[in-house]
Amino acid sequence: MVRNFESDDAGKKVMTADGDMVGTVDRASGSTAHIKADADLSRSIRRRLGWTEEGEETYRLQKSKVDRITDDEIHLKENL
Repeated sequence: MVRNFESDDAGKKVMTADGDMVGTVDRASGSTAHIKADADLSRSIRRRLGWTEEGEETYRLQKSKVDRITDDEIHLKENL
């Protein structure tokens, strides 16, 4: 089971299971992190993450979508 997000997770890269960067953590706490999306993030990945509103400064990422958290990155589950 993945741990809760912590304030120290700010600045970490968020990666898909395929190794593509989704964005970076702006702030995080508990079961939710707020992510600044990468400018080149595709629409299909945005839809799978539930980030359908365009022009948002940050998007919510729920812990349930995370496979693992390392020292430098947050890796998403493969089946998004």
